[in-house]
Amino acid sequence: MPYFRYIARDKDGKKKASIEEARDKETLIERLQAQGLYVIKVVPELATKPQKTSGKPVFKRGRIKLEDLVLFARQLATMLNAGVPLLKSLEVISSQVESQRFALVLERVKRDLEKGSSLSQSLSHHPKVFNQFWVSLAEVGESSGTLPVVLERLAFYLEQKAEFERTILSAMLYPLILVGICIIALVIFSFLIIPKFTELFGSFNMKLPPLTAAILGVFQYIRSKFFLIAFVVFILISLVKKYVSTPIGRRWFETVLFKLPIIGTFMRDLYIERFTSHLSILVESGVPLLYALEISERMVDNLTVSAIINKIKEKVREGKVIAEPMQQTDFFPPMVIQMVTIGEETGELGGMLKKVAAFYESIIGTFLKRFSIIFEPVMLIFMGVVIGTIVIAMFLPIFDIVTLRGGSVN
Repeated sequence: MPYFRYIARDKDGKKKASIEEARDKETLIERLQAQGLYVIKVVPELATKPQKTSGKPVFKRGRIKLEDLVLFARQLATMLNAGVPLLKSLEVISSQVESQRFALVLERVKRDLEKGSSLSQSLSHHPKVFNQFWVSLAEVGESSGTLPVVLERLAFYLEQKAEFERTILSAMLYPLILVGICIIALVIFSFLIIPKFTELFGSFNMKLPPLTAAILGVFQYIRSKFFLIAFVVFILISLVKKYVSTPIGRRWFETVLFKLPIIGTFMRDLYIERFTSHLSILVESGVPLLYALEISERMVDNLTVSAIINKIKEKVREGKVIAEPMQQTDFFPPMVIQMVTIGEETGELGGMLKKVAAFYESIIGTFLKRFSIIFEPVMLIFMGVVIGTIVIAMFLPIFDIVTLRGGSVN
């Protein structure tokens, strides 16, 4: 049977939009009206089933992007709200995904559901795609009968996360391009331009100015020892990465980062935003606080911050309110402690945590924009000084040659 996309409103005027299978347009309208819905629009959904080439679906990519998860959560919430059964919803959604791997994952989730597993259990079989955050929220939504509401909150959270990541990427892209251009310029000078000048000066058998001799010596050493230097750098990077991959090395590295003047503050703000945003959606969705702290501890991806959350969790387990152990860690600023305290006293802890997360998201975005604005002229000045020094060093002997030739002619 064909699929149709519809837009309707219920008795309270709330808008509903989804995709359903029906024999024809009139049958779907009658079904929706029987549910007490006022139908606004019904159109055939041509893209519901995957395009086929030689009997196989055509996918745009293999890997799974965050946008795939956002769309999945939003579509599933919309279809469940519209009364579409879970299995049918997954069938429709899996036929539209652009990632081949994600389509396979959803197909396996659907099979587990057909065998009698719950949605949370089915998602838990794919931890690389659906982490503990997804599983816990699905479990709470199923047990409380509010799965569509929980999925809508999850979709909203994922949309904010995707937008936040795009902001960070766009802010860092231009500085990275400038650094790349600077490195490429130095490589071109080292292997293409400087050797030409070296041959030119050697043919005149003249004494070079100190600056020119120093520049030529540095580049000559780099060219002659290039593979050795590259090998040493590779070994050093590998050793550092191996050390940082160990718990002791990672803690040391994190401690160094947090103690740096500007980067340390930025890192702290970043992890406060991550912790509060995770905790807010978990608490708002009805996950018990202790379990929410445990999930946040595993998801924070920082051993130092994870240890801090663990201390908070143990104090809460002993019966203390969350604001008190947060204050004792000396990691959270007074503003965060105060807002969490108010949230606990008013019973709006989830809402307050969401406001804290939004505040720090704004701070991080502003910092990255300012960093990008400041970094651009600094990098341009640095490139100008380096390249300008090289150019001056190369042309100083040429000026001497021109002067000597001029004197000899006279």
